[in-house]
Amino acid sequence: MRYSSAWKDYELIDCSSGERLERWGDKILIRPDPQVIWNTPKDMHLWSRADAVYHRSNTGGGHWQVNGALPQSWKIAYKDLTFNVKTMGFKHTGIFPEQAVNWDMVSKLIKAQNREVKVLNLFAYTGAATVAALKAGASVVHVDASKGMVQWAKENAASSAVADKSVRWIVDDCEKFIAREIRRGRKYDAVIMDPPSYGRGPGGEVWKLEDCVFDLVKLCTGVLSDDPLFFLINSYTTGLSPSVMGYILGETICPQFGGNVTFDEIGLPVEESGLCLPCGSTAIWQKG
Repeated sequence: MRYSSAWKDYELIDCSSGERLERWGDKILIRPDPQVIWNTPKDMHLWSRADAVYHRSNTGGGHWQVNGALPQSWKIAYKDLTFNVKTMGFKHTGIFPEQAVNWDMVSKLIKAQNREVKVLNLFAYTGAATVAALKAGASVVHVDASKGMVQWAKENAASSAVADKSVRWIVDDCEKFIAREIRRGRKYDAVIMDPPSYGRGPGGEVWKLEDCVFDLVKLCTGVLSDDPLFFLINSYTTGLSPSVMGYILGETICPQFGGNVTFDEIGLPVEESGLCLPCGSTAIWQKG
């Protein structure tokens, strides 16, 4: 399992009974996590002193219980990146801290090139990977279907002092955008993809990652340059193992471009236990 040990402003303090105890800057949050199926004692005093706790509803969704004063948003940093976080619906904060290990990988790959690397970031959310790529010197096209998430990504870029770098902010359906880029003949040296496990399109069509991801990755090969650098895909779908995602990249990209594929779980170190909580998986193709 890959994880970053370089966080200063985020910490997974403990996890038990379906919940995480986390520090975001100087704020303590408790959030649900279905991976946490063990019932170890919650002996740490911070379990009873959280600034906010997210409670799931039996009918779906949930709500934040805020204890005392919690700002509408606040900033946290990872190395030279700065992000704006806030408590939002469905337990989220706008940042997936386990992805830091991938931000580091993307940054290293881009910095090693003696050329401008053109990156396409799909399902790009609040733009953490976009900001990391911009910091490393890449040009980025950031695509997400949510106008609010794209605005949040712009704010993260400003907080990280990269808003003036080479970036295009696109509010659009990712699959439709890729199809248009193919027709336009536009090419990218790297693709980052963080698709949702489940969702509905504007016409009510159902999106399920396991049903759509192969065709989506295959479509994306049409926007890769003649000398692509990497293709990274994340999955938070329990039924899709890292090796499945790796197999998809091997079937779609390797026949055309060669290279090699690696895949693994990503996670977060737990301070209390010294163990690592699995948080998803990443598969990455790199040129040979």
